[in-house]
Amino acid sequence: MKTIKPIKLGSTKTSSKEKLTSAEMGKLWATYSGNSMSKCMLSYYLQHVEDKEIKALLENALKMCEEFMKTSKEILEKENFPIPIAFSKDDVNLGTPRLFEDEFYVHYLKYVAKAGMSIYNVAIPLVYRDDVNEFFTYSLKSTIDLMNQIKEVLMNKGFIIKPPLIPVPEKVEFAHKDFLNGYLGHVRPLHALEIAHFYDNIENNVTSKALIAAFAQVVKDEKIRELFQKGRDMTTTNIEHYMKMLHNENLPSPSFLDHLVTTSTFSPFSDKLMLFHKMDMFSMKMRAFGNSVAVNGRHDVGLLYTKSLMKISTFVESAARIMIEKGWMELPPKAVDRDNLQSQ
Repeated sequence: MKTIKPIKLGSTKTSSKEKLTSAEMGKLWATYSGNSMSKCMLSYYLQHVEDKEIKALLENALKMCEEFMKTSKEILEKENFPIPIAFSKDDVNLGTPRLFEDEFYVHYLKYVAKAGMSIYNVAIPLVYRDDVNEFFTYSLKSTIDLMNQIKEVLMNKGFIIKPPLIPVPEKVEFAHKDFLNGYLGHVRPLHALEIAHFYDNIENNVTSKALIAAFAQVVKDEKIRELFQKGRDMTTTNIEHYMKMLHNENLPSPSFLDHLVTTSTFSPFSDKLMLFHKMDMFSMKMRAFGNSVAVNGRHDVGLLYTKSLMKISTFVESAARIMIEKGWMELPPKAVDRDNLQSQ
């Protein structure tokens, strides 16, 4: 498997007088923090992997994490920006028993690669400084390369089914007045974009469910365990609703991955890392639901996503409150509170 080469930023790319914008600060901060978490996860996975191809995928992903952290840190340090504490070797115990089967790692990598692509894709139109733009362009291209490797392994090993097949249209058609119907009257079949997003949301959520089930199994703090259990049950309900939408159209859907979690009760990760990870993953679901609603036309589909969004928002808020209570939540850079400035 091809190794993804590291980035080499040109030292003359940027004038020292060109300050980082809020978008550049925010995205670099998020990139460093997120990859520091991923580094802990991937380092542990590599302690318990037997399949050579999957091990190569994990090694590629870990090298990318380390390179993204190194480069984002270098850019921030040029501006005397305080480097986030984020996560370190103190947040992972590499000596704990296996918590996941090898196959899970590939599904997990696809999920986090999607999240990374989303961050970098949003960053590129917003960043202007040459070194930052070059970094995020490289990050996106590298993550796309990794995604292609992940998909190849998933298909070659029979770990996944492709999105459903539907007939090629015989002619161009235009919407009729029943296009938005979802409960009453004639309800049209799901169109290709609605199907694509149901497939994507099921794929994301079965990975998320397996991970949160594993976290609930090993987390030490009882309050966080209860939250994880609620998140697991909520995710199960959402998956079943999305699957039903596809099955009603006689279309297949991705399967649950819970069987890829072992019975180990020894935690490889700190409670802080696990809570942050699930808060982050559930936040990414909110973005995915927004994308899904944007291409939807049926009222029943729109209501289903709206209900899912409200439940997930509640989970994220609960997770954030615990993070704040325990002093774990680092703040991204913020604007000046001019109303409370005091004269010296």
